[in-house]
Amino acid sequence: MQQGELKVVVGLDIGTTKVCAIVGSKTEHGKIEILGMGKAESLGVIRGEVRNIDKTVRAITEAIAKAKESMSKNANMRIEIGSVHVGIAGQHIKSLQHKNSISRSNKEDEITKADVDALIKDTYNLRLPHGDEIIHVLPQEFSVDDVLDVTDPIGMTGVRLSSNFHIITGHVDAIKNIYKCIKRSNLEIADLILEPLSSAEAVLTPEEMEAGVCLVDIGGGTTDVAIFKNGIIRHTAVIPFGGNIITEDVIEGCAVLKIQAEELKIKYGSALAEQNNSNEIVCIPGFHGRAAKEVSVTNLAHVIEARITEIFESVLYEIKSSGIEKKLNAGIVITGGGSQLKHLSMLVELVTGFDSRIGYANEHLAKSEIEGIKSPMYATGVGLVMKGFQSSEDENTTRLKSTEKQKEKVGSNGFLKKLIERGKNWLYEEDDMKDF
Repeated sequence: MQQGELKVVVGLDIGTTKVCAIVGSKTEHGKIEILGMGKAESLGVIRGEVRNIDKTVRAITEAIAKAKESMSKNANMRIEIGSVHVGIAGQHIKSLQHKNSISRSNKEDEITKADVDALIKDTYNLRLPHGDEIIHVLPQEFSVDDVLDVTDPIGMTGVRLSSNFHIITGHVDAIKNIYKCIKRSNLEIADLILEPLSSAEAVLTPEEMEAGVCLVDIGGGTTDVAIFKNGIIRHTAVIPFGGNIITEDVIEGCAVLKIQAEELKIKYGSALAEQNNSNEIVCIPGFHGRAAKEVSVTNLAHVIEARITEIFESVLYEIKSSGIEKKLNAGIVITGGGSQLKHLSMLVELVTGFDSRIGYANEHLAKSEIEGIKSPMYATGVGLVMKGFQSSEDENTTRLKSTEKQKEKVGSNGFLKKLIERGKNWLYEEDDMKDF
């Protein structure tokens, strides 16, 4: 959105534990300056999927209001937020590989962006199981006639243009619920983006994506996996465990209340039991007249280590399933709220055998007055802002290169516009669902 001469983008991360709104602008040096941030407790989302619309709407409204207040306080600015770039995640997300091709009428003419867009648009016609809809169609290698492994076919000549695609789908009801929540919050969706793609934008470097890297985003309800090689996404997956299940394990393993378990996990939690002093004891004050409770830090770490080990054994399975296990030269990058456990990288390296690091968005962010914005727990929100600026720049580039006025942009963004329009119609035309 444009505010005078300043262009701002709002990223909205609707997560299992929190709803977070981040407002950002771009500096003259290409960095993202965070102007405001607001968050609210998320009570209507289960494992990344909106289940209670009213509670989610209240959380979105609160997060947006706090973001505006933060802007007024930190950047001395007042803006009206009308549209947001929204992340989508959850167990309903699936991915598949598909190869598609189109034939061109004149092999002497050079392949143009319009040809590539036509191939992408045609891929959206892929038949899917009932109830699933395509969110992203992501090209991988192209081929032109007999020339294989082409990174960029534009400018080449040939008749048959083909590509391998990584296709990401979601359940239509889950997508519909997001649109309802945004509409009832008096907002519009500017873009709908898979959350691990946003997180990757914020914390991965181009060199890592080229060399081969696995991004692991540990959220409250799920852990998202995205694997890149040669700068292209190769595999995505959702593991149905996140930070909340670790808290539940601490409740059971240490016999404490939920609020105590969350505090124990954050303040004293460790992913590797052997790194803790076996004699260290934490005394937790009692609630509502209950006696204080003593908890062994080593026992706490054993509980956490067991669940983290299970999560990263699942990550290793996904890495092996991707077919590029031997090509992940940049190892694993961990982000999200659950990545802040002590000794996590050490355990990940023991379980998977890959080098690892914690992913922060530091490289892309300008100096900001917003406290804690560089924390991995805000990586998705920051990535949504970055994606918003990227989409705007891509659209402007397309307009500059276009030789004629386009009524409808084709390709992934064009389909997204159709999806957004359909989302608006969903609010009023329930009968259209069966035809979409």
